[in-house]
Order: sequence, then C-alpha cells, then structure tokens
Amino acid sequence: MDDIVRQAIAKWPNVPHCYGWLGLDARGHWYMRDDKAQAAGPFAAADGGTPASRGSLLRHEKLIAFIHRNYDCDAQGQWFFQNGPQRVYVELEITPLVWRVSEDFAVTAHTGQPARVQRCLLDEAGHVYVEAEIGLGLVHTLDVPVAAQAVEQGLWVPQEVALAELPRRFGFVRSPAAVQAAAQTEKAGH
Repeated sequence: MDDIVRQAIAKWPNVPHCYGWLGLDARGHWYMRDDKAQAAGPFAAADGGTPASRGSLLRHEKLIAFIHRNYDCDAQGQWFFQNGPQRVYVELEITPLVWRVSEDFAVTAHTGQPARVQRCLLDEAGHVYVEAEIGLGLVHTLDVPVAAQAVEQGLWVPQEVALAELPRRFGFVRSPAAVQAAAQTEKAGH
C-alpha cells in the first residue's frame, strides 16, 4: 500500500466505504461503474456468463498502477482498492486475480505481483485457475496454451472444481455490493 494512502487513512479514519463503482473482468481489466451502469444491472452474470453491465473501461495507466498497488482483501474475502481514506470494494466477474503465465510457467497477477503455483484447477466450462499464496485467479485466456503445456509436462495437475463453488471454497466475494445491499435490507427489516 502506498504511504500516501496510509497517511490518508490515519488522517480520515471514518470515511464510508464505496460499493459497486469498480469492477474487475476476467481478463484483468478495470471498469468504472457510474450510476447508469449500476442501474443497468450487476457487473457479472450469476452463472459466470456474459457480464450484465460493465461500465467504462479504465485506460489511464497511472490510475491502473495506483489501483494495483493498493488492491487487497478484507477478512470477509471482499477485494477492494484503498483509494486514500476510502475503501472501494470491487465487483468481480470471476476471480479476484487474473494470472499471466510466462513461457517458463511463472505466474504473475494482473497487478504485476509474482506468485508461486500451489494448485491448478479446471471448471466445467474449461476455465483454468491457479491457486497461489496471494489468492485464486483465472488464467488469462491468451495464456491457456502455456498452461496446457505445464499440464502436459506434468508440472501442473488440474483438479476439477465447479465454477459456482469457487467463492465459498476459496474465500472470496464476487459482489460486495450485493452483500452490502442484503445487509442494508436486513437492517431495515429489523
């Protein structure tokens, strides 16, 4: 986390969290979701299919680098971008990380963070995932052929997994906004 972010948290510790405004797609791209995008529907389809409403693709390299340096997970498995004193929770299309795989089978998260492969997984749709010490991620579609080589060479042994089971099994939340909305509804009902 950037020092300037830590200083902002210390200076303004009670800034409300932000939900629904930032999304991460299956290729590691960030999307800003304004009111219109949020009103059009959720960021990701419940079945892992075509996203319902992405928003605007972020293209500003320095902003993306700032997000990457300040991207983390809370104790409930909700991934967020710490934007100064404000925590901006991220809507996930599939997983909190997207892996790039190099020719030597090294993996690097979409954030640029290198990791060691602990386990390889394969879902019913043929998506390849890697579990590493920093979390679970989807292998980028362009790198599936390299991942297949790792499997063919016996370096990675894929285990079957159901797409719907990933969040529970690996402790992450695809839609913190939906969790927040449900909590608000429950609170209002009592």
